Amino acid sequence: MQSFEKASPIILSLLRIVTALLFMQHGLMKLVHFPAPQPGVPSPLPLLLVVAALIEVFGGALVVLGLQTRAAALICSGEMAFAYFMVHAPRSFWPGINGGDAAILFCFIFLYLVFAGPGAWSLDGRRSAVTGSARRA
Repeated sequence: MQSFEKASPIILSLLRIVTALLFMQHGLMKLVHFPAPQPGVPSPLPLLLVVAALIEVFGGALVVLGLQTRAAALICSGEMAFAYFMVHAPRSFWPGINGGDAAILFCFIFLYLVFAGPGAWSLDGRRSAVTGSARRA
């Protein structure tokens, strides 16, 4: 049990990094069609989808790096809640039918990161360690 507790900050970092990389992929698929165009997304992108894609790419990058993690995760979580209720929920009540299960998962994982923080491997953690050691000196 003790080893699970010791690994918890590392696993939190892995959850943050993998989630944010997947999130960034959605934005890159919208903006630059990498690794492929996102199915069902119109071209050219309406302004609302451009904003969503920018949040996904830049917010996701901040979360991957663990830089301003809580603020970036809050914005990403809000975007996913908005996307779910604007795009997915009108199609059906059931997420498996309306295609919104990924939006729900992203929303709640990012919301968790707002409260849990970035984990062991993050620029936020390195900054606070440097700031904390500077204060002690």
